[in-house]
Amino acid sequence: MVVAHESCPARMVPSGVPAVIPAGSFVTINQALGGNYTVTHNGNMLRVDGTDAAALGLEAEEIVYEDRGDGQVHDDQIRQALRTIYDPEIPINLLDLGLIYGIDIDGHNVKIRMTLTAPTCGMGPVLISDVKYRVAKVPNVQKVEVELVFDPPWSRDMMTEEAQLEAGLFF
Repeated sequence: MVVAHESCPARMVPSGVPAVIPAGSFVTINQALGGNYTVTHNGNMLRVDGTDAAALGLEAEEIVYEDRGDGQVHDDQIRQALRTIYDPEIPINLLDLGLIYGIDIDGHNVKIRMTLTAPTCGMGPVLISDVKYRVAKVPNVQKVEVELVFDPPWSRDMMTEEAQLEAGLFF
């Protein structure tokens, strides 16, 4: 159990609705995975982004993007952000899992088309909010939209070879 040192942004599990853990609150850490924390506060399960973990007295994850000074949103930085987001049940990032079907950049707006490992995944709203939160940290991004799609259905063949090796599925 930890005590929040300062107000900490969080998202409700599984809805993904934004919430705030007030300073001085007791928080139970249930899981730390991919730099993010799943915690319980006042009987509610919440997801705290690793970049906000210092508010809970934990080591914050630092994600640094070079602002190239051209005012543009860069695809490689969007991909860098997506590689920092992990499936809550499989410790592999969304990009290497093959859950990201498309990235469209229109000026300062980014649209991500993604899927889930299963259409009934209860953590879908949390993953969507993770994508919006992390991609919004990329320089010059003003708006992030996430479209959840299920065609084609996800299969383990969509994973990178590295991800299949990490999950023990490559043989």
